[in-house]
Amino acid sequence: MYRNLIVILSLSLLAMGGCPVPGGEGGAGGSPLAFLPFVLIFVLFYFLILRPQQKQSKKKEEMLKSLKRGDNVITAGGIYGRIMNISEDDIVTLEISKGVNIRIARSGIAGPEGPSKEEPKEDKSKK
Repeated sequence: MYRNLIVILSLSLLAMGGCPVPGGEGGAGGSPLAFLPFVLIFVLFYFLILRPQQKQSKKKEEMLKSLKRGDNVITAGGIYGRIMNISEDDIVTLEISKGVNIRIARSGIAGPEGPSKEEPKEDKSKK
Protein backbone atom coordinates (compact mmCIF):
# COMPACT_ATOMS: atom_id res chain seq x y z
CA MET A 1 0.00 0.00 0.00
CA TYR A 2 2.78 2.41 0.89
CA ARG A 3 4.66 1.46 -2.26
CA ASN A 4 1.66 2.60 -4.33
CA LEU A 5 1.54 5.84 -2.38
CA ILE A 6 5.22 6.51 -3.08
CA VAL A 7 4.73 5.78 -6.78
CA ILE A 8 1.76 8.12 -7.00
CA LEU A 9 3.56 10.91 -5.19
CA SER A 10 6.68 10.54 -7.34
CA LEU A 11 4.57 10.60 -10.51
CA SER A 12 2.84 13.74 -9.34
CA LEU A 13 6.22 15.39 -8.66
CA LEU A 14 7.41 14.43 -12.13
CA ALA A 15 4.25 15.88 -13.63
CA MET A 16 4.78 19.11 -11.71
CA GLY A 17 8.18 19.42 -13.43
CA GLY A 18 6.28 20.20 -16.62
CA CYS A 19 4.76 23.34 -15.11
CA PRO A 20 6.04 26.70 -16.36
CA VAL A 21 8.75 28.31 -14.24
CA PRO A 22 8.22 31.90 -13.06
CA GLY A 23 10.16 34.27 -15.27
CA GLY A 24 10.34 31.74 -18.09
CA GLU A 25 8.14 31.53 -21.07
CA GLY A 26 4.71 30.31 -20.30
CA GLY A 27 1.30 31.61 -20.81
CA ALA A 28 -2.13 31.40 -19.41
CA GLY A 29 -2.71 28.16 -21.33
CA GLY A 30 -0.56 25.89 -19.16
CA SER A 31 0.05 22.22 -19.75
CA PRO A 32 -2.66 19.61 -19.20
CA LEU A 33 -0.08 17.75 -17.13
CA ALA A 34 -0.31 20.54 -14.57
CA PHE A 35 -3.64 19.08 -13.42
CA LEU A 36 -2.27 15.57 -13.02
CA PRO A 37 -1.17 16.06 -9.38
CA PHE A 38 -4.64 17.25 -8.42
CA VAL A 39 -6.26 14.28 -10.12
CA LEU A 40 -3.85 11.87 -8.42
CA ILE A 41 -4.49 13.46 -5.02
CA PHE A 42 -8.25 13.14 -5.53
CA VAL A 43 -7.91 9.46 -6.53
CA LEU A 44 -5.73 8.80 -3.50
CA PHE A 45 -8.19 10.64 -1.24
CA TYR A 46 -11.07 8.58 -2.65
CA PHE A 47 -9.43 5.18 -2.14
CA LEU A 48 -7.93 5.91 1.29
CA ILE A 49 -10.76 7.88 2.90
CA LEU A 50 -14.08 8.04 1.05
CA ARG A 51 -14.46 4.45 -0.11
CA PRO A 52 -13.74 2.78 3.27
CA GLN A 53 -16.07 5.23 5.00
CA GLN A 54 -18.87 4.44 2.54
CA LYS A 55 -18.40 0.70 3.11
CA GLN A 56 -18.50 1.16 6.89
CA SER A 57 -21.67 3.26 6.82
CA LYS A 58 -23.36 0.77 4.48
CA LYS A 59 -22.46 -2.08 6.84
CA LYS A 60 -23.88 -0.22 9.86
CA GLU A 61 -27.07 0.62 7.97
CA GLU A 62 -27.58 -3.05 7.10
CA MET A 63 -26.97 -4.02 10.73
CA LEU A 64 -29.58 -1.50 11.93
CA LYS A 65 -32.13 -2.78 9.42
CA SER A 66 -31.58 -6.40 10.51
CA LEU A 67 -32.34 -5.75 14.20
CA LYS A 68 -35.18 -7.79 15.61
CA ARG A 69 -36.92 -8.40 18.90
CA GLY A 70 -34.80 -10.37 21.39
CA ASP A 71 -31.39 -9.26 20.06
CA ASN A 72 -28.81 -8.23 22.65
CA VAL A 73 -27.24 -4.91 21.66
CA ILE A 74 -25.04 -2.12 22.96
CA THR A 75 -25.99 1.51 22.51
CA ALA A 76 -23.69 4.32 21.41
CA GLY A 77 -23.67 5.43 25.05
CA GLY A 78 -22.40 2.04 26.25
CA ILE A 79 -25.66 0.64 27.65
CA TYR A 80 -26.23 -3.08 27.15
CA GLY A 81 -29.78 -4.29 26.66
CA ARG A 82 -32.20 -6.61 24.92
CA ILE A 83 -34.57 -5.31 22.26
CA MET A 84 -38.15 -5.62 23.48
CA ASN A 85 -39.93 -3.68 20.75
CA ILE A 86 -39.17 -1.76 17.55
CA SER A 87 -41.83 0.72 16.52
CA GLU A 88 -42.51 1.93 12.99
CA ASP A 89 -40.99 5.34 13.65
CA ASP A 90 -37.57 3.77 14.48
CA ILE A 91 -37.93 3.92 18.26
CA VAL A 92 -36.39 0.90 19.98
CA THR A 93 -37.42 -0.20 23.46
CA LEU A 94 -34.53 -1.83 25.32
CA GLU A 95 -34.73 -3.82 28.52
CA ILE A 96 -31.55 -2.97 30.41
CA SER A 97 -32.53 -4.77 33.60
CA LYS A 98 -35.52 -6.77 34.77
CA GLY A 99 -38.46 -4.39 34.58
CA VAL A 100 -36.34 -1.41 33.45
CA ASN A 101 -37.02 -0.35 29.87
CA ILE A 102 -35.65 2.61 27.95
CA ARG A 103 -36.58 4.02 24.58
CA ILE A 104 -33.87 5.10 22.14
CA ALA A 105 -33.62 5.90 18.46
CA ARG A 106 -32.60 3.02 16.23
CA SER A 107 -29.57 5.03 15.10
CA GLY A 108 -28.40 5.13 18.73
CA ILE A 109 -27.53 1.43 18.64
CA ALA A 110 -23.81 0.87 18.13
CA GLY A 111 -24.02 -2.83 17.35
CA PRO A 112 -24.77 -6.29 18.60
CA GLU A 113 -23.47 -7.25 22.01
CA GLY A 114 -20.17 -9.05 21.63
CA PRO A 115 -18.99 -11.98 23.69
CA SER A 116 -18.77 -11.05 27.32
CA LYS A 117 -15.30 -10.74 28.81
CA GLU A 118 -16.66 -11.69 32.24
CA GLU A 119 -17.12 -15.37 31.33
CA PRO A 120 -13.39 -16.23 31.44
CA LYS A 121 -13.13 -14.50 34.83
CA GLU A 122 -15.89 -16.72 36.19
CA ASP A 123 -14.12 -19.83 34.87
CA LYS A 124 -10.91 -18.79 36.65
CA SER A 125 -12.72 -18.29 39.96
CA LYS A 126 -14.28 -21.77 39.77
CA LYS A 127 -10.87 -23.48 39.52
